[in-house]
Amino acid sequence: MSPIAPALAWLSTEIARLTAQLGRRVGVAALGATDRRGQLALKTPGRFSANRACGLVRAADGWIALNLARDEDRELIPAWLGAEPEADVWATIRKQARRRPASELIEGAILLGLPAGRVGEAAGDRLAPPTIRMGTPTRRAGPLRVVDLSALWAGPLCGAVLAEMGAAVTKVESVTRPDPTRTSTPDFFRRLNGRKAELRLDFGVAEVRARLRDEFLQADVVITSARPRAFAGLGLGPATIFAANPSLVWVAITGYGWTGAAGERVGFGDDTAAAGGLVRWTAGGEPRFQGDALSDPVTGLAAALGALQAAADGGGVLVDAAMARSAAVAAAMARLDAAA
Repeated sequence: MSPIAPALAWLSTEIARLTAQLGRRVGVAALGATDRRGQLALKTPGRFSANRACGLVRAADGWIALNLARDEDRELIPAWLGAEPEADVWATIRKQARRRPASELIEGAILLGLPAGRVGEAAGDRLAPPTIRMGTPTRRAGPLRVVDLSALWAGPLCGAVLAEMGAAVTKVESVTRPDPTRTSTPDFFRRLNGRKAELRLDFGVAEVRARLRDEFLQADVVITSARPRAFAGLGLGPATIFAANPSLVWVAITGYGWTGAAGERVGFGDDTAAAGGLVRWTAGGEPRFQGDALSDPVTGLAAALGALQAAADGGGVLVDAAMARSAAVAAAMARLDAAA
């Protein structure tokens, strides 16, 4: 059984209950979007993730997960390690990492924007994400209007739940940096986004940024999957948006959290899963991946639950859906389930 099965089961039950209250009841399983089997050429996870982009590496005092899913991440390795990589970049990483404490490696990764986490570093006490009060709750009537500015898996899954419930969801994409799943896994992209309207914008144009701001101001729910500084650069800082749209529900999906130093960290499904402890341990005390980007579906459904509850309460909040935190709670639930 998948280690995230207990978390997915609980989230699915809660989502069915809340969507029935706010619109059309959503059966999560019917979406077919909580795993990517048949969508990618995945391999058996172990020291490397199922997609082979993320690796578990021993540091001098523990283990880290490093994700090299993007070309730009590999280009940062010399700056991160202070050494030119050999032909086998992972061999260089393993050699250099053994000499350094995990904290030093993670600090350097954060500074450079590399997705990396220390295995088991994250903690959490519940799947429903915490919220940050930003505005004033207001009771709504009619279908929710949702702007989905997220990409990849977790954010679009949150939007898919809301669209299935009957919300009017618009998927907004940058014309220069569209959602990678549109071309890498087109069938999976349709599962996640098929019920959404589409809007493609060039964020480099001032008039277009003004259009995006208008979309935020007219929305009941906004879903994002970028770090805080990305919105400051677009003139879409939460304080500004909530001042003009005080009952908004902003669902912020990040690797490690929205506030403080955590908001500067980059995270994807496999490294944040490891950071949350969603790994198995060998008899020799080494961690191994247990599935494909496990924190993505857990966080996507947790974000949807947070959005639904916040909307039912009238909004005025930022839902802080951190992938590593979601993974940590899912890992704890898996341990309890195994011990039962």
